[in-house]
Amino acid sequence: MTALEARLGVGLLTRTTRSVSTTEAGARLLATVAPRLQEIEAELGSLSALRDKPAGTVRITAHDHAISTVLWPRLLPLLQQYPDIQVEFSVDYGFTDIASQRFDAGVRVGDRVDRDMVAVRIAPDLRMAVVASPGYLAGKPLPVAPHDLTAHRCVNLRLPTHGGLYAWDFERGGDAITVRVRGQTVFNNTLLMLQAALDGMGFAYVPHDLVEAHVSQGRLVAVLQDWWPRFPGYHLYYANRRHIAPALALVVDALRYRKGPAGRR
Repeated sequence: MTALEARLGVGLLTRTTRSVSTTEAGARLLATVAPRLQEIEAELGSLSALRDKPAGTVRITAHDHAISTVLWPRLLPLLQQYPDIQVEFSVDYGFTDIASQRFDAGVRVGDRVDRDMVAVRIAPDLRMAVVASPGYLAGKPLPVAPHDLTAHRCVNLRLPTHGGLYAWDFERGGDAITVRVRGQTVFNNTLLMLQAALDGMGFAYVPHDLVEAHVSQGRLVAVLQDWWPRFPGYHLYYANRRHIAPALALVVDALRYRKGPAGRR
């Protein structure tokens, strides 16, 4: 208060050894700011109430595969439990600057994020697979090495970050190989790449968990299994703050990867 009086150049309080009272200037200032203080106190009270009843919108940018296999299955029960929480998903294959794009969180492979971000693992390591339909493979030799794919029609992925086609990575026994493939189709969506493979448009390079059922039921044929690489699993990243919104905190906890007895959660 003394600092405020010095800044204004007027006394706001009359102080004696027995009491403190407002001056005329102090009473005028109090009459002006008191309603606003009440508004601030009421708003702080409503924000504190969110701890008991979280509400608000959480905006997340992520790969479509991450949304369909991790985010949606984990967040559906949360949304059913907390009807005042809304989640907005935005499909993006790039490394989104969540602060500038006004997202609350993003998902990427691995935990390498900027210094002012927090990364939380939400899935086990990601294994890629190479598959094609029996119809496409009819009468064709199966590839026995990654470079054999260059003689086949393949389904490509275009990355938004650099605009180029994604080169397929392979690894076996410490040997790493990158292969650039060609084909009639290019997508920027994993699920559409899978559909193209099912429709006989050639080989697709997609996450293994997406094709397991199709392979076991004979709709797709897996090749080059010894060369399928593993990548660090999906991580949720968000701004490193002392306090995060209650709705976001619930989302983070729901998505946090907890390895269960079967190796999944």
